[in-house]
Amino acid sequence: MSVFQVRSFLALCLLLTLMGCANVVPPNGGKRDITPPKLMSITPKDSMLNTKVKKIELYFDEFITVSNPLNEVQISPLVPVPLTVTGVKKKVTIIIPDTSLIDNTTYRFSFGKAIADLNEGNVFSGYNYTFSTGSYFDSLQLQGNVYAAATGMPDSTGKVLLYYASENDSAIVRKKPAYITRVNADGSFVFKGLPKRVFRMYALKDPNSNLVYDGTTEQIAFLDSTVTPGDTSLVPIVLKMFTEKADTTIKATVTTPAVVTPPLAPDKKKKGDEKREFTYSVNVDTSDVRKRSKDLTKNIEIMFNNRIGSILKEKIILLRDSNTLENFDIITDTAKKQMFTMKVDWQENTVYTLKLQKGFAKDTGGVGTIPSTYSFRTKRDDDYAKLNIHLPTAYWGNKFVLMVTTDKDTIHQKPVADTLVHLIKLNPATYTIRVIADKNENGIWDTGNLFDKLQPEDVFPYSGTISLKAGWENTIDFPLIKTSSR
Repeated sequence: MSVFQVRSFLALCLLLTLMGCANVVPPNGGKRDITPPKLMSITPKDSMLNTKVKKIELYFDEFITVSNPLNEVQISPLVPVPLTVTGVKKKVTIIIPDTSLIDNTTYRFSFGKAIADLNEGNVFSGYNYTFSTGSYFDSLQLQGNVYAAATGMPDSTGKVLLYYASENDSAIVRKKPAYITRVNADGSFVFKGLPKRVFRMYALKDPNSNLVYDGTTEQIAFLDSTVTPGDTSLVPIVLKMFTEKADTTIKATVTTPAVVTPPLAPDKKKKGDEKREFTYSVNVDTSDVRKRSKDLTKNIEIMFNNRIGSILKEKIILLRDSNTLENFDIITDTAKKQMFTMKVDWQENTVYTLKLQKGFAKDTGGVGTIPSTYSFRTKRDDDYAKLNIHLPTAYWGNKFVLMVTTDKDTIHQKPVADTLVHLIKLNPATYTIRVIADKNENGIWDTGNLFDKLQPEDVFPYSGTISLKAGWENTIDFPLIKTSSR
């Protein structure tokens, strides 16, 4: 090997060694910044009297961004002309139309989630700016809680509105309120800096953010009586948010000349009839008869692609363990003309075979079904859970309905006939329990109506949810919830 070759070999080895040592490690960015922007100063200063502020400038310790100011930055009482809110570098500027301000009035700003730092999006929150156009600050308050009427649970998704009582009841569908406040995460709300005036109070879920009630596309709550801040006789304010039923009344009927089609001759058919099929599906799992899939609490449902004209029960055969005929009842629903139900007294952990013979059903045009066979196994009792519910005696009777639901289904909805309710054969799931104060005793929850001044029926929820597993038996004590606190 020549000297040149030796040197080249040594140089190559050195290069490879250096490359092996030079591991590239990405730089460590350090801990994520979770600190919101800090307000360094504000001009003009907070809490000024006898002034009509035209412009507010907030200065922060870092670069900021302003998002959705029309909805997030709020002034109470509201002004008729929208505010102009901009953010540049470390400064937020708010322009207030001078002609919008009323004499001898306290104005209060809240910023919601509008202001955040530029890089991490940490929100500047919890600050309110106040000034008065008079010689004093209004300092009265109103507070309460908002609930979802249908569930009885706290509702934090809306806003609470105040209108002057001198306004007509229909003001909420025509114009924006005088005062507005957000609802906290726990459903509570508070108005601060109010004058001693009489108000009407509403809560509104307002997806289009126009601060006007748009009817059944939105949720509404209202207080039965007017309120005056500072009135020490006020009971806790409760607002129950509901959706009104849509008005299905036919407003007008438009008639058009009837088109008379002559009947077909007996020996003729409509074009395409010879290709039309009457198909169906059955709500059973036939993938593996070793699998316990059929719910003991559910009937067999057979669903069709067309309206049912006739059913021949003698062409429907249900076998237990392949050789024993099983009795069943056929139930039809006049509202669901494309389905019927087979009601069966199931035995646990048993293989059933359903044989549907040709023409077991026909549609209204006389087209019959094709035959099919389904084999499936029922569940065991041990596949279910049990739940015992102790109810206060105050909830006994037809004016109260116990309702037990999962996120997909209503398991139990009946008037309270006993203070101890036993529920068996419950599928493993998470359950929600509530009691409906059923004033009209129709067995269901009824919503409210704003202009009829009809409140939705009260719903008393069990705190939290109940998780049930196969083989478990749970017992709960349902608390007595006073209507006056709801």
